[in-house]
Amino acid sequence: MRHYAILRLLLASFFLYFAWPMIPQATTPVAATFWGVWILFFLLVVGANLATLLQMTRPPVMEQERKRRRQTYIH
Repeated sequence: MRHYAILRLLLASFFLYFAWPMIPQATTPVAATFWGVWILFFLLVVGANLATLLQMTRPPVMEQERKRRRQTYIH
């Protein structure tokens, strides 16, 4: 289910699009810390979703496809 990872990347990019003009306006240490943590979280989200897209990691459990096997009972 690669489309979920693509959607999460698009959503993160959308948030960055709106946040980018505000980052240079951070004048207080608290604001600079907030934006620094925000950018780190953004990079974490992007890195995790890129790893999923490039199949470096397994997708989350909810997004994994189940393979149905027919159960046979041997007596």
